[in-house]
Order: sequence, then C-alpha cells, then structure tokens
Amino acid sequence: MNDSNIEEPRIVKDEIEEDDVDITKLRTPIKDLSAVYNFLGARTTQAWVDAAIANVPMIIQDHANCEKKAAGTAMNLIFRYEFSYDLQRKLAQLIREEMLHYEQVLGIMNDRGQAWKYLSAGRYAKGMLKHKRTYEPAAMVDVLIIGAFIEARSCERFAALAEVIDDERLAKYYRYLLKSESRHFEDYLALAQSLSEDDIDERVAFFKEVEAELISSPDHELRFHSGTPA
Repeated sequence: MNDSNIEEPRIVKDEIEEDDVDITKLRTPIKDLSAVYNFLGARTTQAWVDAAIANVPMIIQDHANCEKKAAGTAMNLIFRYEFSYDLQRKLAQLIREEMLHYEQVLGIMNDRGQAWKYLSAGRYAKGMLKHKRTYEPAAMVDVLIIGAFIEARSCERFAALAEVIDDERLAKYYRYLLKSESRHFEDYLALAQSLSEDDIDERVAFFKEVEAELISSPDHELRFHSGTPA
C-alpha cells in the first residue's frame, strides 16, 4: 500500500468549528464504537472505572498529560519522518487536534479550581514501546500501531466514564471526544500500513495482546491508561 491509498483527511469545516467549541454547551453525539471494541483485545474492567470515578481530579490531569504527550509524539514524528507528504499532513492535523483538547482540559481544570500537580507517567506506553523494533521503517510502523492502540483505548475509556460519571459537563465532553479519538486510531493504522511493504496484521495482533495484558493485569498506579487497580 502506498501513500496515494491513504484516505483523504477530513479537514477544514469540522476542524474550524471545533476550534471555537464551547465545552459548556456540547451536545452528546451518538457514536458507534463497535470498531474500537473489536480492535481492542480487552475491555476496561469495572474495578478501573470505580477507581477512576473515586479520583476524578487525577483522571482529569492525566488526561491533560495524555493530550500533551500525544501532540509531542506527533511533533517528534513530523521532524523525524519528513519523506511522506501524507504522513506530514496527517501528523500536523493530529498535533492541532491534540493541543486543542489539551487546552480544553486545562480549561476544565481551571473552572473546577483544580491546581496542576506533578503526575508521573504510568507503565502503559512504556510497556508497549519496549517491544518496538529498532530498525526502519519497522520502528516507525510499530510506533504508529502503538499510537492506534493508545487512541482506541482512550476512546473506550471516555465512553466508559461518560456512562457513569456524576458530572454532566465532563460526561458531555467525553462523548464529544469519541468522534476524534475513534478516527485517530484508524488514521494511525492507515499511516502504518502505508509505510510497510508487508501486511501489518501480524504486528497489530502482537500489540493487541501486549496492550490487553497491560489493561487487564494488576497495576499499582491509577492513570487514564492504567491496568486493573491492584
């Protein structure tokens, strides 16, 4: 699959409208997440949902960290892999969206009177990145596949939290994020396949098992992407 086969990005009108979104007046769009659920190897446990609801401020701040890290990762990739126009264009769009979401979450924290505190990274991303191949373009393909799982898991957790969180504004915001997060995982997969001469299904299946183990196994730290609370 070559770069010309990548689906044209959905841009301009929707993105411009999103820049001006008032998160206090969001509608709650209905989103079919079957593709996300089928892509992931495990669903979030009720124990994680219960722990997250009991510590919403930590989840909000780690969510902000995740948006910032996602933008930073895409920015690093845009400087490192400059050979593909489609890759550069899609990464630029991802950076814009992730930073917009970061700004929105900061606004939520400010409105809640929640001060920024240091929060260490969890094991999740590192647990997948340690399996990344070290030669190109395989390393880039793996990074993009890992990105797809991070985005899909984010989407799944936003949906899980939106169903039970006792904060109407946050519930609406999490539902609002489902559209972009579910699209991001598909974008990452398309980019990964475009850079590989071989089918990526085997690597996707491998990381599906790794990611599911990280989500299902006991975890001593509560984070947005942490495993089952130990």
